[in-house]
Amino acid sequence: MGYTNAGKSTLMRALTGSEVLVANKLFATLDTTVRAIYPESVPRVLVSDTVGFIKNLPHGLVASFKSTLEEALDAALLLHVIDASDPGFERQLEVTDMVLQEIGADEVPRIRVFNKIDHVGDEAAAAAWTAELQQRYPGCVVMSARRPADVAALRERIVSFFQQDLVEDEVLLPWSAQQLRGELFSQCQVLEERAEEEGSWFRIRGEPAQLRRLHEQLNPGSQGREKEYWEV
Repeated sequence: MGYTNAGKSTLMRALTGSEVLVANKLFATLDTTVRAIYPESVPRVLVSDTVGFIKNLPHGLVASFKSTLEEALDAALLLHVIDASDPGFERQLEVTDMVLQEIGADEVPRIRVFNKIDHVGDEAAAAAWTAELQQRYPGCVVMSARRPADVAALRERIVSFFQQDLVEDEVLLPWSAQQLRGELFSQCQVLEERAEEEGSWFRIRGEPAQLRRLHEQLNPGSQGREKEYWEV
C-alpha cells in the first residue's frame, strides 16, 4: 500500500516475479492483484497490490477509496511503500497513517518501505538520505525495487516475519510413506535430512497445525495424543 507512483507495482513484480500492470498514471492499479512471493517460502506468503493513495482525491471518491482499502484489515503484514525521492512524502505518510487508523487497520503489523532511493542524487546523497531515514523511522527499509539485492533483503525480512511462529520438530518418514515426501517439502522448511534403515529422517520447521497433521498421517492411531502435544 502507498501513494500512486511510489513504485508499489514495480516492487510487487520484483517480489513475486509476476507481470503486473506498471504505469505512471493515476488509477493504473484499480483491481487488487495477489501473487505468491518468489522464490516461494515456508509458509507460503501471498502479496496483494492495493489501490494507490491519490493526492487531492475528489471528495466524492473518498468513501469508495476507503471501502476498497479495507482489505488491509485482512492482512497479516502491511508494506507501506513510500517514494524516498518525493519531497512531500512526510505529509503523504501522515495521511496514510490517518486513513489506516480510520478504517481500524492501524494495529496491523507494518513495515515502512522507502522505495526509489536510487532517484536521490548521487551515491553519497543516497547514502546520507538512507541513514537519515533509518534514524527517523527505526525498522524501516530503504531500497530500490530495481536492485535485486535490495529486493532479496526485503523478501528475507518479510519471510522472517511469517516464520517467527514456526516450531521445529523431527519426523521419520517410513519407506512405505514416501508419498508424503512432496507434502513435507511443500508445507515445511527442511533443515536436515538423512536416510535410515526404517526410512528418511527429517529435522523440519513448520506451522504447528501442519506438523500436527503430518504426525496424524504418519500415526493414525495417535491423533488424540498428538493434538494434545501440539496444543500444550
